Amino acid sequence: MKTIIFIHGMFQNPKSWDKWVTFFKNKGYNCIAPAWPKHEGEPEDLRNYPPEGLGDLHLKSIVKNIEALVRVQDEPPILIGHSVGGLIVQLMVAKGLADIGVAICSVAPNAMLAFDWGFIKNSALIANPFKDNKPFYTDLESFHSSFCNTMSMEDTRLAFEETATHDSRNVLRDCMGDEGKIDTDMPHSPLLFIGAEKDEIIPAELCKRNAEAYTDETGIADYKEFENRSHWICGQEGWQDVAGYIADWLQEHKTLKYREASASVN
Repeated sequence: MKTIIFIHGMFQNPKSWDKWVTFFKNKGYNCIAPAWPKHEGEPEDLRNYPPEGLGDLHLKSIVKNIEALVRVQDEPPILIGHSVGGLIVQLMVAKGLADIGVAICSVAPNAMLAFDWGFIKNSALIANPFKDNKPFYTDLESFHSSFCNTMSMEDTRLAFEETATHDSRNVLRDCMGDEGKIDTDMPHSPLLFIGAEKDEIIPAELCKRNAEAYTDETGIADYKEFENRSHWICGQEGWQDVAGYIADWLQEHKTLKYREASASVN
């Protein structure tokens, strides 16, 4: 049974993957959805009682935890990540630790930027250097305007109450620095990039440029964009279409790798 590890992004925890875990378990996968440090437990509790030291959390600590989990698997797993989780997928692929990687609305490596107002506004608010190590406290209004901008306030409220957390500004700051650098010219395992047309945090055109940055001629770096989706693409209405597309793509590339392995043996 092939293992999928789901990696959440900022302002979320494993609760955001609950429906995906059920979906892919029904497809025959073993599914693991770990929490980042300081993100364990119920989102409501994490909002009401922010963990001590949350603002001191850095990308390096998160990557270290995910890498440790990946390395203890019997074989290289499939990795699926959202936002910063998508960048962590790319970092694991660059280390040669993933069988296949799927990066959904991924924070792009190598300080790759977009000159989109939503991207600039949200990045500046979170990474604001004048806020030192004070956590970024998310609220319903900002969650609606940034994560769930294509959804009603009623649906956003439900998503917020069920999954939203506060987070460390240092994580995004680190993504833009040395910790977020990747050699995209190297050979790599298959990658799928998913973009959301209406994303106010990671614009779709940045997701596409992220995929196109991979230049190895033998490597697969596919891109798929979904219309009228926000950054909350994994949770909003129609998430099954996204998960289904990924499941089909995984099956296709698992089959392709099997054919290649069989050809090399014969």
